[in-house]
Amino acid sequence: MPGVSPKRTGPMPTTQTSILLAGATGLVGSHALREFLRDDSVHTVHTLSRKPITLSDSKLASHLIDFDMIDSWYEVPHVSSVVSCLGTTIRAAGSQRAFRRVDLEYVVALGRLAIRLGARQFILVSSMGADSRSRVFYSRTKGEAEDQLRALGLPSLHILRPSLLLGNRAESRPGEEIGAVVMRALNPVLVGRLRSYRAIRTADVARAIVAITHTDLPGTHIHDSARIQHIADTGSL
Repeated sequence: MPGVSPKRTGPMPTTQTSILLAGATGLVGSHALREFLRDDSVHTVHTLSRKPITLSDSKLASHLIDFDMIDSWYEVPHVSSVVSCLGTTIRAAGSQRAFRRVDLEYVVALGRLAIRLGARQFILVSSMGADSRSRVFYSRTKGEAEDQLRALGLPSLHILRPSLLLGNRAESRPGEEIGAVVMRALNPVLVGRLRSYRAIRTADVARAIVAITHTDLPGTHIHDSARIQHIADTGSL
């Protein structure tokens, strides 16, 4: 049930793994970082961020980086999985162009880095409604990032498309806060095919990310909110 550690199914990891996590100071990324540090199968968590990570742990290796230079960055010899929790808003970025730089260009550059580092798996936190053909700028940008990652030929690509995220952000987003109140009330009646529209706790998205790193499935896999919740609750795809 929600709130418990996911149960691992299938073969247990025979060796410890290393993770590269981008966006570890954000809402989802900060939760994912704490989950990875608690995971006994992970020996090192490398983080890429523009500002220092305040958390201290013997398994944590923090790297400050200018994401505009990520295509020339090569300070880690190898990682098992690369996780992108990169994301911003047009308001925070200052313009649509700046938003695309973070949510599209940096994400795809991270995919190229994953290939250079020999990662077997890339996990992207995208968004519900992501579609490169969408008339909505936000959804179109998210969809373009997904399409370009697919084109890279990553061995294993997991795309998470959560609905509204429930969690405490560092910055105030009044619209999302109002939406969260509404969605909490609606969640119980969103059943069947509507389950994918349910708001989801950020902590559950993080737990699903960690559970996915315990799998080894080639190809591209898309997970909506309902599927993400299932993975978080069971530890199984």
